[in-house]
Amino acid sequence: MMVMNLRRKTEAISEIEARSSQVKPCPSCGIEHRQKWGRTRTGIQRYRCRGCGKTFSGRTASVIGRIHRPDLFMAVLRDMLGTAAPQSVRKLAERLGLNKYTVWRWRMLVFSIIDRGETTAFSGIIEADETHQRESRKGSREWVRHFADPQNVPPPPRPRWEDFTTKGLKMMRGLSKWQLPILTVADRGGARMFQRLPNRQSATLECAIKPLLPPDAVLCSDGARGYAITAANSGIEHFVVGNKPGTRVTAGCYHIQNVNSLHARYDTFIKPFCGPATKNLNGYIRWLEVRLTGMVPAHVIRVS
Repeated sequence: MMVMNLRRKTEAISEIEARSSQVKPCPSCGIEHRQKWGRTRTGIQRYRCRGCGKTFSGRTASVIGRIHRPDLFMAVLRDMLGTAAPQSVRKLAERLGLNKYTVWRWRMLVFSIIDRGETTAFSGIIEADETHQRESRKGSREWVRHFADPQNVPPPPRPRWEDFTTKGLKMMRGLSKWQLPILTVADRGGARMFQRLPNRQSATLECAIKPLLPPDAVLCSDGARGYAITAANSGIEHFVVGNKPGTRVTAGCYHIQNVNSLHARYDTFIKPFCGPATKNLNGYIRWLEVRLTGMVPAHVIRVS
């Protein structure tokens, strides 16, 4: 066990120092002249600025600058972005010997530094469809605020079971208002994207899909009105594909099976989390996008 811990710490220190080995300006004054100045108590190389005299390391002014166990943080990061299925917060905390709330805070920190970066470019035959995620108020303080000040804070809604399940009568007449739409777009070149939409209105769908369609694209979608309006306004070819046998493929090559596959992978990914809180849903979506790429972008974590 001691050898494993030492190896983990050494790998984390080497990874951080490799990112800070290039000459970079001082976080305080911006001067690039520096000299080695010992090591921090976590073993990271410390530098001293020749201009202002302040010391800094590869973690200074970074999102993990105040984390006292960078080796364990790197282990959490590898668990989230590795090839194997990520562990739950409790199991990962037990394996690393950490408090579950520490692992949770680190996971939220990774969410904050995983940004979308450049907008995904689509071309050729573009497939678009929506999947839905049930709204969740995990960690919400709505009822606490209501009980503390019932005169000014109204009670939050309390949906019934039929609002959440496909067996309920309301769901049989269509999706309930508690189902949050997630737009999924993919093309035949491998580009893909998930985007949470605030509502299911046609205007919202049109605003989300229109910037993604080049003038020479061919759009394949279901019969949602927002897609038809966008295609007509943009002057692009549009194929409506059904979800019943015999209507799933049009003209031999126009279908939405790629986005349907992404929906299945999303369901498999999100199921172990038992319905993430809606306020963190964008982080989970971006987390899935990074995992689907098969590699971690250089900007995912900045330690220097």
